[in-house]
Amino acid sequence: MAGMMLREICWAWHRRAGVALAGSALIIACGGAAQPGDSAATPAESPAAAATAVPFVSTSSSSATKGPSPAPDTISSNPQSPTARAAAASLQDTPTATLPKRGRVVIPEGDFPLVDTSLHSVSLSDILFDTFGGSPRFLPLDRAKEDRILALRDAIVPILHPEYGAAGDLSWMKDDSLVMGYVSGEDAYAYPINVLNAHEIVNDVINGVPVLITYCPLCFSGVVYQRDLDGTLLTFGNTSALYQSDLVMYDHQTGSYWFQVAGEAVVGELTGSRLNLLPSSTMTWGEWKRLYPQTQLLTGIEGAPTMFNSRRYSRGFGGDYQGRINDEQFIFPVDEKKLDRRLSAGEIVLTVEVGGEVTAFPLDIIGDGVVNDQVGTEPVAVFIRAGGGAVGAFSRVVDGKTLTFEYRQDRQVFVDRETSSIWDAAGRATGGPMSGAQLKRVNTRRAFWFSIAIALPGVDVYTP
Repeated sequence: MAGMMLREICWAWHRRAGVALAGSALIIACGGAAQPGDSAATPAESPAAAATAVPFVSTSSSSATKGPSPAPDTISSNPQSPTARAAAASLQDTPTATLPKRGRVVIPEGDFPLVDTSLHSVSLSDILFDTFGGSPRFLPLDRAKEDRILALRDAIVPILHPEYGAAGDLSWMKDDSLVMGYVSGEDAYAYPINVLNAHEIVNDVINGVPVLITYCPLCFSGVVYQRDLDGTLLTFGNTSALYQSDLVMYDHQTGSYWFQVAGEAVVGELTGSRLNLLPSSTMTWGEWKRLYPQTQLLTGIEGAPTMFNSRRYSRGFGGDYQGRINDEQFIFPVDEKKLDRRLSAGEIVLTVEVGGEVTAFPLDIIGDGVVNDQVGTEPVAVFIRAGGGAVGAFSRVVDGKTLTFEYRQDRQVFVDRETSSIWDAAGRATGGPMSGAQLKRVNTRRAFWFSIAIALPGVDVYTP
């Protein structure tokens, strides 16, 4: 598994150590500040009103175009406090099938606000801008001037209006390429790691849920969040800064800075707030296609729906990057006092998070197999097929009965002991008395251990 992912992440390491994407056409296409085409079809509003306006949804399922009738960007708001949200039920419910599958992400009108640096939960000197070969190489936030902050915004271009295609639409994709996967109801979406290496952030609306696909190549952290907060919809860009060698995002509505692995605002008006986590998976493209043959694949952006078919997205670089992280040779500074040496820094872990409780599962140590465990009060199963990079985390409770799973290496399937039903890595019963049943996914995040330990200090670690 480690060998497969090295090729995928080293391209972005090279890019982080070199220069940012250039080209105003790409910036305009992917979305930048104050784009007239991104504003809602509503009367002009004050900047404050625009920042909290509820965007509308297109009824188009594949082409995100403005419709004549405005509708909410999401069907529900979350008025809970950050603490209450973190303790809320973590099991992902299937969205109703009557909702539009895709909605349009609408960006606030006018200039995005600058971050309010008077509010912060981490030292401003620990937020380091990547100047992409400029001088100084790392620029702390407390020394950065406004014009430099604005110039570095979205130098790594986020995706605001994604376009999807069929499984064969990116000619460079191979079965051993890695993808991040997100499942909503009956719909599956695949995000190639090589594309996320270059863009790191995808804003979307899927089945009425405003989602945020995030990935930082420096800590191999793939996390999906829900991007509504206390009833306000947020859209996200890239500060070009890092905190503890992890991506720092900013929201267009308040300018607040967000620590990607934690999903937590660490500087600005929303400091202390956390985004709701959603289930996701990272695995090989071949395994994902086998599990979800009708998957939709991220292929481009609005106006350039096949942009990611370019060979530039197929490139990778050699080198033992994971080994470098295990040796604590980080690309960007990491506070040694924040490291947790219960595991090697570069161990790939999957966190399972239910009801405010979290357990980290070290994937390389566990290897092929299944873990039957309990997180908080929820019995959970972690399915791991290291050879294909497939990892899924599910509740073990089906119709009030708690199941216990084992992995059959000879057949490469999962079997529950109670009914002897056969299950695949997507948590679906494919044979036996429970055939057709679907295990409920639980919320997960996946990253190198050093970043998980910093984001979730003191987290429980599963020991085989």
